[in-house]
Amino acid sequence: MNRIVVREHASSILVAALSSTFGVALLLITDDLATLISRNEASQHAAVATALMVVAWVFLAIALYTAAVVTANTFTTIIAGRTRTIALLRLLGSSARSQRAAVAREGLVVGVIGAGIGFAIAMALNLLLLQIGMATGFLPRATFNYFEVGAVFPVVAVVLTTWLASWAGSRRVLVVSPMQALGAAEERSVSEVARRPARNALAIATFVIGTLILLGGVALALSPSALGILVAVFGGMVSFTGVVLSAGLFMPGALRLVGRAMGTSVPARLASRNAVRYPERSVRTTVGIVIGVTLVTMFAVALQTYSVFIDAARRIDPQEFQGMGQLLLVISIIFSAISGFSALIAAVGMVNNLSLSVVQRIRELGLLRALGLTGRQVRSMILAESGQLAIAAVVVGLILGTVYGWAGAECLVGSNRLSGGVIWPAFPPVLIAVIVVAAALLIWVASVAPSRRATRVTPVDALAVE
Repeated sequence: MNRIVVREHASSILVAALSSTFGVALLLITDDLATLISRNEASQHAAVATALMVVAWVFLAIALYTAAVVTANTFTTIIAGRTRTIALLRLLGSSARSQRAAVAREGLVVGVIGAGIGFAIAMALNLLLLQIGMATGFLPRATFNYFEVGAVFPVVAVVLTTWLASWAGSRRVLVVSPMQALGAAEERSVSEVARRPARNALAIATFVIGTLILLGGVALALSPSALGILVAVFGGMVSFTGVVLSAGLFMPGALRLVGRAMGTSVPARLASRNAVRYPERSVRTTVGIVIGVTLVTMFAVALQTYSVFIDAARRIDPQEFQGMGQLLLVISIIFSAISGFSALIAAVGMVNNLSLSVVQRIRELGLLRALGLTGRQVRSMILAESGQLAIAAVVVGLILGTVYGWAGAECLVGSNRLSGGVIWPAFPPVLIAVIVVAAALLIWVASVAPSRRATRVTPVDALAVE
């Protein structure tokens, strides 16, 4: 890839590197813990080691899924900005399939570069942690596997998921017409998004089927069955995929409600209408926040609900649940790590998509300047639009995260419940404040550079941009 393309895919390379680092490090560290546990030949310790590996693979699947959604979303944004260039190539005789294959090759290169960087970082990190642990006496002088063959799997998986995500994100290439090279290429409107019955039906069906699989996993966990949590995780992924695919249908309504509270100034009204006018662009910008808030809320609700159950169980049977405090601590650390990692990936995708969105709207912003808007008003419009998108995304993420977190808690409790009834989700009160503040801070940081760039757009830029 040339320098321009590498710069364009910088965030995707970073996402692939983070995914590979997390996946490889997770499996290596889990293998190190299993090595420590295996020194005790008790059967219960062997069972704990096996459980650790199962948990590691489950969280690896969640991490890869998060990275794939963000990468696909980023490639969709990039393709939206290349529409006129692709249309010009189509006009010169290039086929849609060849253009999409070129984008997929870019995705493959991005995956290889990012996964390779992540593998090197994870290997060095694992080696450093082991050496420090043994040097300080925190870890015994045991024979650790500094390299595990299974650690190659996350590298291959990151390459494949990045390649598949680029292929999925480039599907818009197939509908680019050569005539779009002669005029401005615009995003689909709300009415155009609604007039896609086949795709919309597929999105809704994906959500419904995934939700049913999720509930089926919860039912299996009540049996009890060790497959319950695996089925529930798979169902949650399918369900959330349906949410992402159908977001263009329900996000305009949520954005419209939020927009009414943004005020009546010219920048606020323009921001409100811009966010609703092109739902696909809004979805690409907000999906990162939705993913991050959903995952953080899901893990927090699951842990809080499980903690409430354990506290109640201790009061009834202190002996049986006397060792659950340490288990809760381990679960809390694992949940914090995966939610923090996922939130980081989502933040990278959100910042990149917001920046690309402003770059791709130079003509629109220049025309607004030509109509009389000052640079300060354009900047206020960008900030108001970002705030509107963030509020709607946080609300959607909180709702989804609560539902998925409840399902996760049900799977963790399984058949060990105190009664045959359903466990109600426990919502951490501090969580709302933390998520709102974090989202606001992220939006502010992400909007600084794009809003400054928007301020520098002049009416001449609207005529000069190709």
